[in-house]
Amino acid sequence: MNIHEYQAKALLRSYGAPVSDGRAVTRAEEAKTAAGELDGPLWVVKAQIHAGGRGKGHFKEADAGEKGGVRLAKSVEEAETEARKMLGRTLVTHQTGPEGKMVNRIYIEDGSDIETEMYLALLVDRASSRISIVSSTEGGMDIEEVAASTPERILSFSIDPAAGYQPYHGRRVAFSLGLKGQQVKQMVALLGNLYRAFIERDMEMLEINPLIVTDKGDLKVLDAKVGFDDNALYRQHDVAALRDETEEDAKELQASKYDLNYIALDGEIGCMVNGAGLAMATMDIIKLKGAEPANFLDVGGGATKEKVTEAFKIITSDKNVKGILVNIFGGIMRCDVIAEGVVAAVKEVGLQVPLVVRLEGTNVEKGKEIINTSGLDVIAADDLSDAAEKIVKAVKG
Repeated sequence: MNIHEYQAKALLRSYGAPVSDGRAVTRAEEAKTAAGELDGPLWVVKAQIHAGGRGKGHFKEADAGEKGGVRLAKSVEEAETEARKMLGRTLVTHQTGPEGKMVNRIYIEDGSDIETEMYLALLVDRASSRISIVSSTEGGMDIEEVAASTPERILSFSIDPAAGYQPYHGRRVAFSLGLKGQQVKQMVALLGNLYRAFIERDMEMLEINPLIVTDKGDLKVLDAKVGFDDNALYRQHDVAALRDETEEDAKELQASKYDLNYIALDGEIGCMVNGAGLAMATMDIIKLKGAEPANFLDVGGGATKEKVTEAFKIITSDKNVKGILVNIFGGIMRCDVIAEGVVAAVKEVGLQVPLVVRLEGTNVEKGKEIINTSGLDVIAADDLSDAAEKIVKAVKG
């Protein structure tokens, strides 16, 4: 789960991180009052969407050459004008894709005089099962671009969970960034607070880009992006309350309510599979056969008839789906349960596109019998390769 920048900064402020004072608004007429509550004389007006690259983005409805989603204002009136230009418009960045995201919130904060920009992040390193610290002198840039062009400018190391964060970790980062004097002490304290927030709030990612040195020589968090572990939200009620459902794909949001692992893609063949590995293999073989998957959908090993029915509804709600492939290898998940769910879903929502079903494993014969006696127009498949060929042929003719 992701949150907005203004929410991330409020959270980090509660852990002692140095951030600018700011106000979030949802209506343009609130912007002037919000800006007036800040010191000025420079204000930064930022579009709040769950995507990076806002400053380099562009609005679909904007005039040619108009500035992106991060703008400077030199008066409260100008701050209101800039907010009015962004609210209700669709911002397109390299992370949103061409469809962009609607701007429903604006964050107005005090401007900062910048001497140096740096990059700092805490991430879950799945290879070592530890928290990794990543830092770079190239703040303000995409870290992927830095890694590709100047990898020597990136410092990355993991923290032993048994020992936890230690001051020497902060000093190591500070020295790699060229910090001096009080800045080193500030980094030691800041990184310690960020590590504590990361652990206590079950974060998956905490990215500060840029972390700056101000004209007064102090560290400040200028931008922050935070993501949380969905599986831990049950014990993070205050974090879960920050969720902005308008920023999420409606199908993915609906899937999460039924504990389905679903990610929308751009293809034309909807997939319903049990097991993440099998789902990935199914997507791969669809591409191999000349088509594109419309989604990743893992119904899990303990899916019920109701969950399968809901999964089928989610797939069919995607207007890009021209065909559906159900690929089930029954272990913990029984084939007859899948079959019952598919039949119930088709009878409820109808079937407007070709459907190929491949079942194998526990109760496979019972599952096939349910499908075969349902009266549905279903194409049976013997194995995964056969299933992929049949659905691609049915869709592409």
